[in-house]
Amino acid sequence: MGSICLVLVLMFHLSWSFSAAVRPSSHLCLPHQGAALLQFKKSISIDNSCRDREYPKTESWKRSIDCCSWEGIKCDKLTGHVIGVDLSRSCLTGSLYASANNSLFRLHTLRWLDLSFNGLNGSTLENTSSLFHFHGLRRLNLAYNDFDGTISSELFSQLVSLTHLNLSATGFFGLIPRQISLLSSLVSLDLSVDNDTTFTTFDRQGFDMLARNLTKLRYLVLDGVDMSDVALTSFLNLTSSLQRLSLYRCQLDGEFPTQVFQLPNLKYIDLSESENLRGYLPKTNWGSGLEFLGVEYCGFRGLIPPSFGNLTRIVFIYLSENLFEGQIPDVFGNLTKLTSLSCSSCNLSGPIPNSIFDLASLTSLDLSSNNLSGGVDPDMLSKLTSLEDLDLSSNSLLSLSTSGSDVNYSFPRLESVNFSSCSVRKFPSFFRTSKLESLDLSYNMISGGISKWEAEGWEALQELYLSNNFLTSLEQFPGQSLSILDLHSNLLEGPILSTCLNLQTPISEWWQRFLISDNKLTGNVPSSICNWTSLEILDLSRNSLSGSIPECLGNLSQNLIIMNLQMNNFSGKIPDFSANDVLTNLFLNDNRLEGLVPPSLANSTSLKILNLGNNMVTDRFPHWLASLPNLQVLILRSNRFHGPLPHSITSSNDSALRMIDLSGNVFSGPLHTKLFQGLRAMREKPLYLDDDGYYYYNGEYYYFSVNVTTKSSVIELLKTTSIFVSVDLSNNQFSGQIPEEVGQLISLQMLNFSYNNFSGPIPASFGNLVALESLDLSSNKLEGRIPSQMTKLTFLAVLNLSENKLFGPIPHGNQFGTFGNDSYRGGNDGVWKWSGARAEPWLHRVHNRKAMVACKNGRERLAIQIHSPDQKKEIKKNLAMSPSSCLVALKLQMEFDGKIQLVRFPWKRFE
Repeated sequence: MGSICLVLVLMFHLSWSFSAAVRPSSHLCLPHQGAALLQFKKSISIDNSCRDREYPKTESWKRSIDCCSWEGIKCDKLTGHVIGVDLSRSCLTGSLYASANNSLFRLHTLRWLDLSFNGLNGSTLENTSSLFHFHGLRRLNLAYNDFDGTISSELFSQLVSLTHLNLSATGFFGLIPRQISLLSSLVSLDLSVDNDTTFTTFDRQGFDMLARNLTKLRYLVLDGVDMSDVALTSFLNLTSSLQRLSLYRCQLDGEFPTQVFQLPNLKYIDLSESENLRGYLPKTNWGSGLEFLGVEYCGFRGLIPPSFGNLTRIVFIYLSENLFEGQIPDVFGNLTKLTSLSCSSCNLSGPIPNSIFDLASLTSLDLSSNNLSGGVDPDMLSKLTSLEDLDLSSNSLLSLSTSGSDVNYSFPRLESVNFSSCSVRKFPSFFRTSKLESLDLSYNMISGGISKWEAEGWEALQELYLSNNFLTSLEQFPGQSLSILDLHSNLLEGPILSTCLNLQTPISEWWQRFLISDNKLTGNVPSSICNWTSLEILDLSRNSLSGSIPECLGNLSQNLIIMNLQMNNFSGKIPDFSANDVLTNLFLNDNRLEGLVPPSLANSTSLKILNLGNNMVTDRFPHWLASLPNLQVLILRSNRFHGPLPHSITSSNDSALRMIDLSGNVFSGPLHTKLFQGLRAMREKPLYLDDDGYYYYNGEYYYFSVNVTTKSSVIELLKTTSIFVSVDLSNNQFSGQIPEEVGQLISLQMLNFSYNNFSGPIPASFGNLVALESLDLSSNKLEGRIPSQMTKLTFLAVLNLSENKLFGPIPHGNQFGTFGNDSYRGGNDGVWKWSGARAEPWLHRVHNRKAMVACKNGRERLAIQIHSPDQKKEIKKNLAMSPSSCLVALKLQMEFDGKIQLVRFPWKRFE
């Protein structure tokens, strides 16, 4: 009986244990935790625009389903407590702070929480005392959200059990609290910043405490954090267990300790883009497990050490833009895992080591912009069977060996080759059997032409850059898949366009950029060019093309961004332009175009530069220009425009115009005050805009230029819209007074109103033009004195006020002491200037008789040059009234061209 009871007791025990073990798996979720999660779901929003790439995990959260089965939820199998929440990439948006007080942050049993890659916002960490009570939390990931505010020190004070913390790209800013050093259990820490608008900083003491106290740290990522205040010796205190150290763009300043590269467990180190960081690579004792080395755009110097040969596990080496010297050591033979080697702009010299060409795993090789010499032949390159990208450009002593048998080599994975600015003299035939997509042979010495044979060998090419060579002929466009062809600055001549376009039209859906400027092309432009409906850049400038511009070019409205036809012999009318909201730059200047400016250009609402200068356009000022909100450069110079300017050339007070050139026309009438009030970009302090005189597309730059007349000469500006601000109304028939509002254009660097009929005084407001470098008001009818306020123009290098009717003293001080008589001569008979201790009236057309009168009083002597007997009498009269002092104000009656003018000025002392 006793044994039976014992068996029953055991069976009951086992039954209860089994039931307890099975029960959580059938229904784990605790009601109050499920309710908290549902309340969080209700309080947060879903961004529907991201559904095409991410899935909102909370959509699986339903009251009828056990919360432990919800997507992103992890429960403890025994207790049923929610221990993990993963809502990363769940399209969440809204304020986490508002929803957290009464829902998600009630889950005090959480061990890990991942809300990364959402759109959550608010100052979540401002009040951590009410939000973070997760004393058992091990992992917290809030990366890539839209929070703001500073990181509260209480976060680090309370969550002391954290082993993994990721606050990268959260939007938090300011000083990282020193309490972060309390997280002594941290294994992984990521505080990186991924943009230039959020500023997070480490101070000296804060990072030093972190380096000393976080002894378990294996992964430290601080990319983008400002560490300019950090003492680099603090890195010597980092734990030897560190495996990853990522300090990209951290503004490190000073000498980096070589010993850090020698940490025994280090696998990844990136110090790139700290331009004030200096140091040397270690000669010995590298960490044997190093896989990634990045020190690009720093100031590392010395030789590349032979000890590189010991980095047998290295996969990526990035050394570009440093101050290394000497030759590349021939020690790469054992680096069999190396896939990327970048050593551009490192001042390296000598030949490329043979061992580099034995790296069968290498996919990318960049040794550009050095002083490498010798030759590269197809036999060397053929060993790099994994190579995809090769850049040896800008090594002027490096040649590319070719021979007739080179066509037998195969490069199965090669996609991009750049031999720009080397010593290449003929087309390499060994690339013709590859699947090459991009080939850059620009800035070399290739002569002759592109034959049909060579063109047929490049069927797979998508981008071909052959500019700045000595090519003379082009039998047909290379390949069938080209999207970019750059042939500018060669010796191409004849009717190439009409010949090639009539023979072959490349696949229109791919053609995006065609540049053939600065050649000797003749003939017309066939209308078949308009079949390139995907064209984004068309540059035919600086040739001798003639005929009319195909009307259909104005209909390339879908993608055309830049049309540059300047400096040719085109005639006829400017074509109409259909609605085009992407065209930004239109250059039609220096041709023989005539007729009206087509009002259809008002459809090009993205237009930034419009240059119609040096043509024969006959029109009034195009009033519809006011509807172009992005227009920055307007050049109508040297045409036949006529009539008055409108009261305003902008539709609002927010004009982006930075350059206006209407010179050399027949504009007339006065300038209305409102004309200058709407020029916002000229009224603000100079800004450096994104548009820096080039168009950036697909990793390439297209530069454009504008000619301006400044400082008495014509100059070509490559960076027109970003840094140069000018107004040129010269050589017209404008009249009336110069509006005071011109003085509000404080960004102006060049102002030219010469050769008009302006009258009245020079506005005193010109003293506000503090950025002005060149001012030309010559050949007008200006009167009065030169405003003394103009002495504030400390950048003024060129001043021309000649051929006016100015009088009175020339202001003295600052730049006015550098201008000679040429700045004032002609018509300004009443202008004179102080020179040392004398007042010198400039009377080159009045009196020849001169006398010198001086007064003496002890050791003091004063003198003034006299030009008439009446002036001499007046001086004596004034001296008699005050014989004891020469420091008197002298009234002189000075006769200039029959006019009597009363001039007051103080005596000046001299020895």
